[in-house]
Amino acid sequence: MQQFNNIGILGGTFDPIHYGHIVAAECVRDALQLDRIIFIPAARPPHKTPGEILDSQHRLEMVKLAVKDNPYFVVSELEINRSGLSYTVDTIAVFQQKCPQTKIFFIIGVDALLLINTWKDYERLASMCSFAVVTRPGYQLNRDSEAFRDIPPEVLNKIHLLQVPGLYISSSHIRQRVGRGQTIKYLLPPAIEDYIREHDLYQEEEYSYD
Repeated sequence: MQQFNNIGILGGTFDPIHYGHIVAAECVRDALQLDRIIFIPAARPPHKTPGEILDSQHRLEMVKLAVKDNPYFVVSELEINRSGLSYTVDTIAVFQQKCPQTKIFFIIGVDALLLINTWKDYERLASMCSFAVVTRPGYQLNRDSEAFRDIPPEVLNKIHLLQVPGLYISSSHIRQRVGRGQTIKYLLPPAIEDYIREHDLYQEEEYSYD
């Protein structure tokens, strides 16, 4: 793996990837002057059952299409190719082993941060990376905020709070709109919209929405 000084890692189901993901990644890259942002689609997130998410190969292909025009964005198939559940601590450990001199920033939303003490080995995770915590404009937070009172100090001391443009887009909303036959234009890159239409994704009545 090519060695960089600083990288950002953005994991998720990306079901599907949309402009909210991409804008957040670019804002973090610019604010922290990161050499690369690595998008890592999850194969089997521990908080979801297999029937709740789309086939991993479709999600992977959509992420590749979404980031192909940005030279700072790359896609890793690490979790897709790894058997078993996808735990963040295991993924970060792989990158730390391969790039021991690289500073790693794990990109995370505030809602996920507030639940981090439920994550597997969160203390070990905090020892291996920093956290780029993205919030929408006007959502004022700092390390002394009451919302963070239950965040473990080993995590709290490693966070970088960054405001990103307030795009109120969610993957579940996009899936619902597709299922209802509504437009999803301007919510995600045109190539992703075309891919969804071409493969008739998110059309099944039994598909489970968040």
